[in-house]
Amino acid sequence: MEENMNMTAERSLEIITKQIAQSRKDVSKDVGLSLYIAGLSIIGVAILITSCILLTGNTLFYLLYALIPVIVIGIDRYVKKDKPKAPVSLVGSMVDKTWQTFGIFTLSFCVFAILFDFLMGRLESPEIYVRIAIHPFRIILLMMGMAITITGYILKSRWLVWCGIIGGIGGFIWESFGVTDMFLARLFELASFYRYSHIPPCIIIVAFAFVGLTLPGWMLRKQK
Repeated sequence: MEENMNMTAERSLEIITKQIAQSRKDVSKDVGLSLYIAGLSIIGVAILITSCILLTGNTLFYLLYALIPVIVIGIDRYVKKDKPKAPVSLVGSMVDKTWQTFGIFTLSFCVFAILFDFLMGRLESPEIYVRIAIHPFRIILLMMGMAITITGYILKSRWLVWCGIIGGIGGFIWESFGVTDMFLARLFELASFYRYSHIPPCIIIVAFAFVGLTLPGWMLRKQK
């Protein structure tokens, strides 16, 4: 009797393990397609916005970055409308919660940073404002890298983990130290440098989107 119960327990554990593995595989491919779409969309929008600014000199085009979530969600739903949905599971739920948390923290931080910079720009002198101004871009890169890395751990994807780490930390350090600005400053004269100063953010966004989203998304889609 006890032996039969042990065999039944082992069989149940084996079934559960297989179900989790299959669920992780299905969710991985679904997440991979979403990351792939998000990466290509961000790259396209970044190049479009930078091109418009270089041609017109109007920095209001930066506001178009706010449309990225709408564009990504719209394309993602359109591409997946005829595809079977990933099964509802613990793995899928954990991935969803990870990105929901990222969205809440990122949106809250951006709103706070914009309001803080707006107020301090009018209350403080330019010298003080330069020191206390919040630069949300580098923090967003870091938080997105964390979300990608956590997703990789959940899905047991080394590619996703390393892409998240390299993209997040690398993008944060690159942006914090203004590496691209230093390169441009060596290539162009001062006047030309200001003209091309909108290129560095585009380069960072494109590189991060490729390393942190497009590449791992492609790898997840191709896995067997």
